[in-house]
Amino acid sequence: MTTLDAPTPAPAAAPARRTLTIGPHTVDTPVVLAPMAGITNMAFRLLCREFGSLHSADDGGLYVGEMVTTRALVEGHKESWRLVTMGERERPRSIQLYGVDPATVRRAVEMVLERDKADHIDLNFGCPVPKVTRRGGGGILPWKTELFTRIVRGAVEAAGDVPVTVKTRIGIDADHTTYRDAGLIAQEVGAAAIALHGRTVDQHYSGTADWDAIADLKRLVTDIPVLGNGDIWSAEDALRMVEQTGCDGVVVGRGCQGRPWLFADLAAGFAGSPERVRPTLGQVAAILRRHAELLVEFFEDEGRGIRDLRKHVAWYFKGYPVGGEMRHRLATMESLADLDAKLAELDLDAPYPGEAVEGPRGRAGTPKRPACPEGWMDSRDITPDIAARLHEAELSVSGG
Repeated sequence: MTTLDAPTPAPAAAPARRTLTIGPHTVDTPVVLAPMAGITNMAFRLLCREFGSLHSADDGGLYVGEMVTTRALVEGHKESWRLVTMGERERPRSIQLYGVDPATVRRAVEMVLERDKADHIDLNFGCPVPKVTRRGGGGILPWKTELFTRIVRGAVEAAGDVPVTVKTRIGIDADHTTYRDAGLIAQEVGAAAIALHGRTVDQHYSGTADWDAIADLKRLVTDIPVLGNGDIWSAEDALRMVEQTGCDGVVVGRGCQGRPWLFADLAAGFAGSPERVRPTLGQVAAILRRHAELLVEFFEDEGRGIRDLRKHVAWYFKGYPVGGEMRHRLATMESLADLDAKLAELDLDAPYPGEAVEGPRGRAGTPKRPACPEGWMDSRDITPDIAARLHEAELSVSGG
């Protein structure tokens, strides 16, 4: 665990709800790490847990693994089964599954539990990636109400005592919203919670998340927790979302890229503490080094672990005095020794730069016309032709 100096106090915030209950699991902080493809592997999850535990009686929330397709599990793909395998510290074990065929989803859930791989299963209905949506999957699937119902009900029935949650978006676009129906269906068929990303599929990650939709869903769905997702860049954002929407907890995605210490801030904020992590450049370098060690352990291959770390460099050093040449050199590092040598060249005494580090991070992109199967939005029913092609949507991509 990386040791940080005493956190810098921030303006005191009123205590919000401290705990989150999902089925039989109660965590001390109402925060969920959102699955992000290629980001939230075991190494990053463990790093986030280490920080979340600083101001929490447990690890400060739920940490969900990278999305895995149900078809890949049913077909026995080794890499997919490796991705749903959690470390000893990871309790509760939260995994996210994606599927479009009710029978395949049900069987995948059964197999996960037969192999004792999860304590909590999340279903992804929020992916905006065109190569998924153009085949009827991801964020456009809830438009087909009966299909959505069958998938969620089947997963819940197969899971038994293991809670199943649902992640979705507002809808396909402003004229084709689905979140209200999705929330009521999820509640009716026994889901343990529903998370709403306050954007439509056509927005991808652009613009501003609509927190009013989260508040609307919370008023509508009263029997299970409602979680809010979108534009959580700080503990203050999370507290404000809960206050404004009444949601039971928050889901954090891009806001923690290169900032795993955000989970310490979130745990402190929800505990009513003003303490916040404000790392110097030297402390960021030490956290990056810890991330590298965890990646090498996860991949059991130093070269692969170091290559995987490269994508994180720009996020970690956002706002810090690290020039373009050094960023490029770090983004081409080859080994732990190479990383150490380059980190040693930094001005490790440089202080936390404040506003330059904070706010939006990651690629927001621009609005894009949703890619849907021909005639998808003409009806909320599934035609035989669409049903025959749905299996093609089960691809190894993630998002939401």
